[in-house]
Amino acid sequence: MERPVSACCCLYCQSAKKMGKKSKDLIIIPESDPFMNIGEIITADCANGEGLRVSIFVSGCTNRCKGCFQPQTWDFDFGKPYTSETENYIIEELSKPYYNGLTILGGEPFEQSNQREIVKLIRRVKAQLPDRNIWIYTGFTYDKDLVPGGCRYIECTDEILDNTDILVDGRFVLELRNLMLRFRGSENQRIIDMKQTRKLGEVVLSPLNE
Repeated sequence: MERPVSACCCLYCQSAKKMGKKSKDLIIIPESDPFMNIGEIITADCANGEGLRVSIFVSGCTNRCKGCFQPQTWDFDFGKPYTSETENYIIEELSKPYYNGLTILGGEPFEQSNQREIVKLIRRVKAQLPDRNIWIYTGFTYDKDLVPGGCRYIECTDEILDNTDILVDGRFVLELRNLMLRFRGSENQRIIDMKQTRKLGEVVLSPLNE
């Protein structure tokens, strides 16, 4: 099943709608099909989270931030299909003793079709490698878009967030770019301690923001 982005609430789609573009001129967002593409898997990564990590870059993003460092990942068809073999490789690599955790970024992990595959990977990590932490990067805003009633909240969003240790949220804003920041690109983005956030019911920032 697919739906036109004119029904979407992301800034790109709403801007296009205001410009009067017809649905045939807009990209199509996979909605319910459990399908995801992977642009890249980086092993022994130390740039996208604390410690040594396996980082996976999912494909598909409707935020389309100006100055994005890899705009090729906006395309949902970029890269290769995420398969059971891909997932097995990630688990096997992550099981090596020198890894601290898994980072999921993109593209946009919280596009609906991506969430439905990511939640399966997270279940396996938590079941087989419970000592590995999980970081997720999103261009959406946690307490606006990923909560009930938010534009990227679906049936598995809570399960993903409940099992996420760190969420880096917010669009990349080129005018707010700061190369001195750790683990984020622009000053509006937040590094959120998800365990404390979910426990207390309010956004708790990680000390890594300092």
